Amino acid sequence: MKINLTRKLVLEERSNVPDGKGGFGVSWIPLGEVWADVDARSGREAFLASRDISKVRLRIIVRAAPVGSPSRPKPDQRFREGTRVFSILAVSEFDPMSRYLECWTEEGKE
Repeated sequence: MKINLTRKLVLEERSNVPDGKGGFGVSWIPLGEVWADVDARSGREAFLASRDISKVRLRIIVRAAPVGSPSRPKPDQRFREGTRVFSILAVSEFDPMSRYLECWTEEGKE
């Protein structure tokens, strides 16, 4: 399989920020940019809380980074491409030489 790292994505990490009222809001902190191969795999629609929700599963392949490195994607982080957001669900090595990582993500619009 040929890998085409032609899409520039921003890897982001979730951060809880005090809201000044005793609670927390969510902020996303950019960790860096990665070049990726993005491939849609499946999609579904659901009706939840009186709204239509559409979810698309995608496989995103990026260059590998060592375990523990801040540039290595992990679950609960996300990729951003402009206004599109891809939540990372799982990450594993893609090839036997561990040159690439396979990230299973979900893009959703609510």
